[in-house]
Amino acid sequence: MSRIGKQPVVIPAKVEVNIDGKFVQVKGPLGNLERTFKGVTFSKEGAEVTVTPDDESRTNRAMWGLSRTLLDNMVVGVSAGFAKRLIITGVGYRAELKGQGVLLNLGYSHPIDFQLPDGITAEVPKVTEVTIKGASKELVGQVAAKLRALRPPEPYKGKGVAYADEVIRRKAGKTAKKK
Repeated sequence: MSRIGKQPVVIPAKVEVNIDGKFVQVKGPLGNLERTFKGVTFSKEGAEVTVTPDDESRTNRAMWGLSRTLLDNMVVGVSAGFAKRLIITGVGYRAELKGQGVLLNLGYSHPIDFQLPDGITAEVPKVTEVTIKGASKELVGQVAAKLRALRPPEPYKGKGVAYADEVIRRKAGKTAKKK
C-alpha cells in the first residue's frame, strides 16, 4: 500500500480540477496545467481528489503515489507557483533580463541569450542572482538545470552557476614543490 497515494489531494478555493477519465486539467490564478495519467483512477468528492490504482499490478502500484504527487504539484503550482534561485559566482559573471529571456555573461567569448519557454518567468534581483518562476514544477526545474548547465560550478574556485541551496565541494589546488 502506498502511504503517499492513500492521502487525498486537497483543492484550494481558487483552483478548479476537471477530471475526464485519465486526463486531468487544473485551472488556477497562476495558469492552467493538464496531464494524462496511466494506471490510476481519480475520484473527486467535494474539495478533495483521491487516487486509486486500476489494479494491483506492480506498475500501477508504482504509478499510484507518483500520480498523486504529480496532481498535488499541479494544484500547488496553479495556486502558489514554484521558484528556483540560482547564484552566479565569478569575476565578470553576470545576468540581466532581455525581452523574454536572460542575457548571461559567464566567462565565454560571447554573451549567452537564454530564451525562456512559455509559462516561465525570470527575475534578476541582483546581477549575480536569477530566480526562475512558474506554475509547472517540472518545467521550472528543467529550465533551472539548463541554465546551470551553461557553466556548472567548478570545485577549485567555485566559479559558475549553482542553485542557492547547493553545497559545492571545494578541492585544494596544487601545492608548491617542497625542497
